Amino acid sequence: MSLTTLPRDTRDTLFLLAVIAWVVMMQIGHIPWWCTALAFGILGWRTVLSWRGAALPGWFPRLVLLALTLGATWMTHRTILGRDAGVTLIVVLLALKTLEMRARRDAFVVFFLAFFTLLTHFFYSQSLLTAGGFLLALRGLLTALVKAHMPVGGPPLRRVAGIATGMAALGLPVMLVLFLLFPRMAPLWGVPGSETLGRSGLSEEMRVGEIAELVLNEDIAFRVKFDGEVPPQGAMYFRGPVLGDFDGVRWRPQRSAFPPAMALPVDLRLEGEPVRYEVTLEPQRRPWLFVLEATAQAPDLPGLQPTMTRDLQWKTTRPIFEMVRYRAESHPRFSHGPRESMLGLQDYLELPPGFNPRTLALAQELRRQTGAGPDAAPAALAAGIERLRTGGYAYTLEPGVFGQHAADEFWFDRREGFCEHIASSFVILMRAMDIPARVVTGYQGGEINAIDGYWVVRQRDAHAWAEIWLSGQGWVRVDPTAAVAQWRIGSLDRLRPAPGALAGLVGTLDPTLLAQMRAVWDAVNNRWNQWVLNYTQGQQLDLLRRLGLSSPQWTDLLYALLAVLVLASLTGAAWQLWERQQHDPWLRLLDKARRELARQGLQDNAQLPPRALAEKVLRHFGDTPFARDVKQWLLRLERWRYGKERESSLATLREDFRRLPWRAKDPR
Repeated sequence: MSLTTLPRDTRDTLFLLAVIAWVVMMQIGHIPWWCTALAFGILGWRTVLSWRGAALPGWFPRLVLLALTLGATWMTHRTILGRDAGVTLIVVLLALKTLEMRARRDAFVVFFLAFFTLLTHFFYSQSLLTAGGFLLALRGLLTALVKAHMPVGGPPLRRVAGIATGMAALGLPVMLVLFLLFPRMAPLWGVPGSETLGRSGLSEEMRVGEIAELVLNEDIAFRVKFDGEVPPQGAMYFRGPVLGDFDGVRWRPQRSAFPPAMALPVDLRLEGEPVRYEVTLEPQRRPWLFVLEATAQAPDLPGLQPTMTRDLQWKTTRPIFEMVRYRAESHPRFSHGPRESMLGLQDYLELPPGFNPRTLALAQELRRQTGAGPDAAPAALAAGIERLRTGGYAYTLEPGVFGQHAADEFWFDRREGFCEHIASSFVILMRAMDIPARVVTGYQGGEINAIDGYWVVRQRDAHAWAEIWLSGQGWVRVDPTAAVAQWRIGSLDRLRPAPGALAGLVGTLDPTLLAQMRAVWDAVNNRWNQWVLNYTQGQQLDLLRRLGLSSPQWTDLLYALLAVLVLASLTGAAWQLWERQQHDPWLRLLDKARRELARQGLQDNAQLPPRALAEKVLRHFGDTPFARDVKQWLLRLERWRYGKERESSLATLREDFRRLPWRAKDPR
């Protein structure tokens, strides 16, 4: 049996199942494997039943599948509530609902359940690709919905798809008005996530030696648009969490044992001209704002109230679950922290006992060579950098798993690691030489997109470096990775991921062409981010300011939206009235008859329908041939509009109207 010979209802069902399969397929990356298998298994079963014209299963098999779904959801998520568990359930319930789709009412339930499932995609991604897949699924669902309202023998699928597309196009103005004016509020709920070990990026702590292989993460962390001159790439350090507490394995933010009154002062000292720029930060589920070192003034981000910690990290009042855009001003030349020794610096000399004995011995040896005391600290620092530069150390993304004494293994055994190993081992060495030191994490460098001029900083650009305290200077940035692999810091040839499964398919393409294609795609995505995803309440208020409001509030957005809706309704009503009067040939012919009767002396008939007007003609002119002819013509005009059958065409009525004796001065 071919598809064209199947009954109309069967073909409609198969089309709807195909659309639902596309909706489910978009969720594959966000639902458990068993959910994907179960959903497609149910859809396949329903497809076979439709093709064969077999009966649908009864309530017992559906109940068993529902019980299995609830149990598997609980085993996977340990709950049946929340975002992930809810999406898992809604996907399977959508597939299960197709097994009881017997009447049109059931089909409509499936339609609207599919629309709801489609919306859940935006819980996980609002990218341009997701929007494209969403629009394709939306067009398919609208086509299936329109087709369900068509009678048997309706138009072909292509024409129905055109009708659905036209319906969607008619809704575009409403969508645009709501997009521009509906008040943008903060997220109603957070979207928690989990960290992935072995994947480049930032976290709240740094674990040294537990990752055997680092997988480069190509996800974009943020984009930067500089206003004027761009600083050298080697100077692009975007500051993140500062880690000073070390337990032998993990670095965490410093928790000082000293009272707050003895805390180290910020004492930020800026030099030179500032660098001004705009950052578009991707959702990160943390309250961190990344700015170039160092930024004294709060980034311009209304609603989140950025504050700076004592170690120069900028944070917001809540985690960032949506894309945000902010402006900042930084001074690449700066110094900070106390210039004279303070008791609070002791926190940055602490080392856990029982770890890295060979590193401690190395520190004592270097100390004997360079001398002791604060004045010898620069020489000790230089000795540590020189050892990294000349000791045969290497940068690698496959360092292997380190043991308990990770710094010892780095300095004496493996002599290789990535930035976390190098920075951690260097800070431990400095502390062992009685030099206050800490680890700073963030992002370094990035790559420029020649299409739109934005610097793109990816998760693979996550970096760790050291800050050393020197007497008379304060905290000084020292990047030990630069002594091992200068290309990692100052070169445009950044870290690249290993070739994947598609490498064989694209290996024959020109690398320059591939780079240009990627740049174009990044630029298009950036425009989508800037003008759609990052259209915030601040930009809405800026729109009202451009329209003339001096100090708009979010309530003004509601008033503006209401005004637009009222204006659109009045305009639509006026247009409909004008259209009926100007473009309805029946109304034009009736209006022509009213004007002619008014010329004959019959006034005040503008609102009368044809039948009432005919009775008025008979009363006004009496039972004359003229009055009877006009009455009969008006009744025929009424039957043409409202009767079950039309006894004559509108052209005939128009011709008969011209034959009436309208020119007679006195029809009597």
